[in-house]
Amino acid sequence: MSALRPSAEMSAILTRLEIEDAHLPDPTLLPPEKGRAQAAAGTDRWNVDLPEMQAVRDVVVSGPGGEIACRILTPKGAPRGTILFIHGGGWAFGSLTSHERCARVLADEAQANVILFDYRLAPELPHPAGLDDCGAVLAALAAGDAPFDGLTGPIALAGDSAGANLAMGLMLSDAPRVACGLLFYGVYGTDFNSPSYVECADGPGLTRDKMRRYWDWYAADAQRGDPRVAPLAAGDDALAALPPLYLNAAEIDPLRSDTEAMFRRLSGLGRRDRFRLHPGVIHGFLQMTLALEEARQALADAGAAFREMTAPRAQRET
Repeated sequence: MSALRPSAEMSAILTRLEIEDAHLPDPTLLPPEKGRAQAAAGTDRWNVDLPEMQAVRDVVVSGPGGEIACRILTPKGAPRGTILFIHGGGWAFGSLTSHERCARVLADEAQANVILFDYRLAPELPHPAGLDDCGAVLAALAAGDAPFDGLTGPIALAGDSAGANLAMGLMLSDAPRVACGLLFYGVYGTDFNSPSYVECADGPGLTRDKMRRYWDWYAADAQRGDPRVAPLAAGDDALAALPPLYLNAAEIDPLRSDTEAMFRRLSGLGRRDRFRLHPGVIHGFLQMTLALEEARQALADAGAAFREMTAPRAQRET
């Protein structure tokens, strides 16, 4: 267990989770379908009392593995653009419903459409299946193809955890360029001896052993030198060419050092990306907007960053 101290609100949530989940096994030690069902039940508790949207549309996009289910969330007012949100879950769990409350809060804060979608999951379909599906949805959005033909304005790529990894992987590939990226406590490398992997090896929440299993499900050792798989493997020129980024990290998270290392790399190249470390919270805290002020503040910050990074140049310079 990490020696870092959770905030009072985070401590109360951890106590609740300990009671509710005490009888449950580690989902990464279950067969994938059973692990997904358990993980889905865990996220269902956070996806209630959903913020009201102006419109919610379920649509499909053609992908390399078949139809990809998508959900378009449109906030009240005039959207300033569209955020393509790639859900986390270790490349193996999660769905377009697992992050819906988080995405709706982000839509309100960013004043933007948010698109959630399903992608093919490991271990049955490891890299590059999920990344290819993400690329197909982004390509359809960037081209203005149906069912996205009514969406206008700048496009951002967003994601949490493994979703941030996939978002960064797209930005480091030949996918259509986006206006900016919103990357939440992402997976960017495979150094399991980083400071945060050591400090938070046993949780609470995400652990080092769980991350090792997620990586083993997603990508073979020989693939992990590919920047589309492990973005910290990218060269300086590739990182320098990325669009503007907003990154955040949770203090009590094995993945914290991944984001800190990525931000150091970006800053060392003279870039002016935004980074915020959220104290006293664990991995996945953005799901907890019902009970955690730090989650609400984090999404408010991300929404403000989207508006600033996509504002017309003259407006940004004033």
